[in-house]
Amino acid sequence: MTQERIQLDLDEVGVAVDLPQPTHSQDQVRDVPYRPVEFRDDDLPSALERTAAWLRATQQWLGEPVDVMAIHLDYDDREGVPYYEVRLLCNEEDLAGAPIALRNRAG
Repeated sequence: MTQERIQLDLDEVGVAVDLPQPTHSQDQVRDVPYRPVEFRDDDLPSALERTAAWLRATQQWLGEPVDVMAIHLDYDDREGVPYYEVRLLCNEEDLAGAPIALRNRAG
């Protein structure tokens, strides 16, 4: 049995270079485990809207639904930081583009 390796084009944090990035300066894709993608804002509806927009863009890029294992809502009442934090815990293989690479190899 031979093992074939799939080449992934990853950035410095280990996600696909073509992965849609959150557009707001307070939002980010974090490191492992579970690749938390965070959306932070003082206005919860705005954070949720950006979360939904990122999920739609990433699903379109990936060509299938993103494997989100958990959604976490937290707050931070320290002075000078956004109050709400919406965090999606995502499958790191999805954010690395593995499903795309597998389809490209098969096709």
